[in-house]
Amino acid sequence: MKILEQYHPKPIPPDRQTEKISVAMAVYNSDAYLDRAIRSVLDQTYRNLELILVDDGSTDGCPAICDRYEKADPRVKVIHKTNGGLYTSRNVGIEQATGDYLAFMDGDDWADPDMYESLLSALKEQEADLAVCRYKWVYQDGTVDVSTDRAAVMEGQEMLEKYLEEDDAFQIQNAAWNKLYRRSILGDLRFPARWYEDMLYTIQLLNRTKRSVYLDRAYHNYVCDRSSSIMNRGVNERIFTDLIPNLYDRSVYLRGIGREDLALLQDYFLYKRLLLFYTMVSRSGDPKKAEHLADLEKKLKEGRKAYPAVFGIAQANPNEYRKMKLFLRSPRLYLIAMRWNDALLIPLKVRLSERKKDGK
Repeated sequence: MKILEQYHPKPIPPDRQTEKISVAMAVYNSDAYLDRAIRSVLDQTYRNLELILVDDGSTDGCPAICDRYEKADPRVKVIHKTNGGLYTSRNVGIEQATGDYLAFMDGDDWADPDMYESLLSALKEQEADLAVCRYKWVYQDGTVDVSTDRAAVMEGQEMLEKYLEEDDAFQIQNAAWNKLYRRSILGDLRFPARWYEDMLYTIQLLNRTKRSVYLDRAYHNYVCDRSSSIMNRGVNERIFTDLIPNLYDRSVYLRGIGREDLALLQDYFLYKRLLLFYTMVSRSGDPKKAEHLADLEKKLKEGRKAYPAVFGIAQANPNEYRKMKLFLRSPRLYLIAMRWNDALLIPLKVRLSERKKDGK
């Protein structure tokens, strides 16, 4: 991996904007946000693009908004379809794309004006297959942006490795919308038919790239407040029907490409999440609480033989193994310990950290 300090992709003059970018936008009941999302794409400094609006059976004003933009701008293409979920909309967008490069946008987010020009310029300057950028968290009371001017050029599976390490220095994430890539590397790859569809898709995509570039500059604006978003619903049934199966499938895929080391890393985060879900469900009003707790307990105990290898990797936090051992001894004692930890230890650590910052 090569780190580039103070890296700024060069602008692409209008007469050299000869390659087309296809932006597929999944649209579903987001009429309060949709104009902003569409305008952010059409007003990009990179003009040679097409915007594919895939209306997934919206029941609000989204269909009319999509049609209005299609009539007003020849770069807009609209597909109205029956509701089938985000993965179906993104796959339709892939099939309809005619550009040399492919990107995704959600109907409730928006892009900075130079997002696609910067990503494409970096991709071309570094002779990469994929460009990824950081993004901003947009809340009702403010925006969080921790951008720097650093960039990183990664060879082969290096970006896949950084992604799986969940290193905050590289905000690669599952998200489809902070990436631009050569459409030619996609081949027959499509989003799987389930919720949290980008979890498996992303590692498959990263495995196909020969060189990638990461820009530590936030060009995408991710709205965190929308209460109806799937990411803002807390404990829900899809954690068990879709999210957890995706986590297991990722481990299977990584072993299938001969990366046992990355499969163990993935397993480490898998079992950490299962413990977290167990805590969340135990404290929730989940109507299926007993069923879900039993399912999680079964999965956690089934992994027992793998834990020495999983928690023995270099990236593992020894405290996580101690939590797991306590859970295996007694799930009830584990929950008591977590309540004590949340009520006493975490506030104490926060106070000590604040005193350290203040020099006290």
